[in-house]
Amino acid sequence: MIKPYYKSPTHDFNLVCGDTFELLPEFDFQFDMIFADPPYFLSSGGISVQSGKIVCVDKGDWDKSMSQDDINAFNIKWLSLCRDKLKKNGTIWISGTYHNIFSVANALTQLGYKILNVITWAKTNPPPNISCRYFTYSTEFIIWARKSEKVAHYYNYDLMKHINDDKQMTDVWRLPAIAPWEKTCTKHPTQKPLGLLSRIILASTKAGAWILDPFAGSSTTGIAANLLGRRFLGIEREEEFAAISKARREEIEDGKTFSKYKRKIPDIMKAEDKQLDCFACGEEIVERLPFLED
Repeated sequence: MIKPYYKSPTHDFNLVCGDTFELLPEFDFQFDMIFADPPYFLSSGGISVQSGKIVCVDKGDWDKSMSQDDINAFNIKWLSLCRDKLKKNGTIWISGTYHNIFSVANALTQLGYKILNVITWAKTNPPPNISCRYFTYSTEFIIWARKSEKVAHYYNYDLMKHINDDKQMTDVWRLPAIAPWEKTCTKHPTQKPLGLLSRIILASTKAGAWILDPFAGSSTTGIAANLLGRRFLGIEREEEFAAISKARREEIEDGKTFSKYKRKIPDIMKAEDKQLDCFACGEEIVERLPFLED
């Protein structure tokens, strides 16, 4: 059995520290949804601006630049492993920029997934372009795909329309990057905002669903999942980031913090206002993953 790095008291948040390529083949379990923020392979000495300061964008060895052939092989490998871990009607979301998203899309098609949408996340507070030689980078892309061409997927159309002021939600999402209150346990270099993950989870899962993140980072996916009454397994190679994940999950054990975070995410507040069956009670979430040690 696989030894967990951390499990929450109600077993709705499970984290394993190790290589996703080694760990995924070791268990036989299928998830309702996968979110993946794989390496963009951008760490090659570039610079950017954070909090008004010029900083190096090198994030670590896991993000070092590779040849296009190596990137393609990497994406085929992890997406193939993840496809085996999706339920027949399951869906996967993958974030990226132009550096890797085209390779991801080709891999999805090659492996038999059906691409449903390519979301454009238009950041409302992007960092400035310090070179002044091209347009400011303000977007990332998120591919939404289902496992099978022929098996229907779940989409909470009514809730997405309600969140969007009773208009059909488009594939352009104007959402901010992470806010200071999301960095209380320090920040992962590619951390995604809870608002973004909350929308993804509300759109494509029901209460109590199991969600996998094979490149968990600081586990924004897991925190959003638990705020919404879903269950989570994350796999993270770097122990430094696994420790941040653990601290973030322990932080929301405090009921006041849990409620505060939910209030700061507009989509969650609108979903609760609608009173749809979007949330599960914590007492109900006791199912354990059979391949993890107790």
